Parts: sequence; C-alpha cells; structure tokens
Amino acid sequence: MGAIRARSEGIRPNPQLIEVSGRVVEGYGVASGQADDTPYPAGSIALQLPHFRARGLDLGHLHPATINVEIDARGFVMRDPAYRFERIPWFTRLTEDFSFSRCQLSFGNRRYDGWVYHPHPETKPGHQQGTNIVEVITSWIDGIAYGDTVTLYLDSLEIDILR
Repeated sequence: MGAIRARSEGIRPNPQLIEVSGRVVEGYGVASGQADDTPYPAGSIALQLPHFRARGLDLGHLHPATINVEIDARGFVMRDPAYRFERIPWFTRLTEDFSFSRCQLSFGNRRYDGWVYHPHPETKPGHQQGTNIVEVITSWIDGIAYGDTVTLYLDSLEIDILR
C-alpha cells in the first residue's frame, strides 16, 4: 500500500486563500475517459478513486474528471498538500504519486468546492500538463466550457503560485 501523508480530514481550520484567475483549457481526455485512444475507457479518475478512498480521501461525490485551468502564472508548487499518496498501484504495473489540496472554483456567480488534483510529473507515465495547468476535481458544473474564465481560491499554506 502506498505511503500516506495527510492532516486530519485534509482541512486547515483557517486557510489563507490565494485568488488566481485562469481559463478552462482542453486536457487529454484521459481523466474522464473521453479520449479516443485512452487505455482507461471509464477514465483514470474512476480507477483511482477507490485507492484514494482506501487512504482516507473520498472523492466519490464529485464528478470523476478534471477541469484543467490554465492559471495566469508561470506555474505552481504543492508545498504542503492536505494529502499526499505515494506509489498508488491504480493500474497494471503502474504506480503514481498524487497530492491533493482543497480549493474552490468560481464560475458565473457561484463557488464550487473541490480539490486540486496533482499527479506528480516524475511518476506520471505520460499526458504531462503544462506547469501552469491546475487540475481541479469538483462537482458537475453546468455550462462551463473551454475558454471560460474562472477564479481559483487556493490555500497559500499548501500551494505556492509562481509568478
């Protein structure tokens, strides 16, 4: 079983929020299973969810896909995420490290609670994202589309934004 590092329930009592704007961009379609050539027809997130749940992070109530947000920055660093899972064996002969940090995504006049989902690039076998792409797992958001402007609210104690 992969190593786990988590704070109690993954929630800081008084998060120090950073507000960062971004634009919804198209991903590879692997997380959702929408890509024509994906080896994971149900999506990689659906395959990973039971492993996260077994280690204390239940994302089953959220939409099993990611919203890719290109932030207005050079990138970001997961400094002290709420959860860090190492060596998760979620697919045949494949293990990855993942970090998660609670966030909110604002679209329209509403904020949606969610998680920054960060598969560590050094353990990810392909489909690398740009350094300024933040992947967010949240509930289904009606009407959101590629090119839409959103605002992310991130915990500054967990994530550093590289300007």
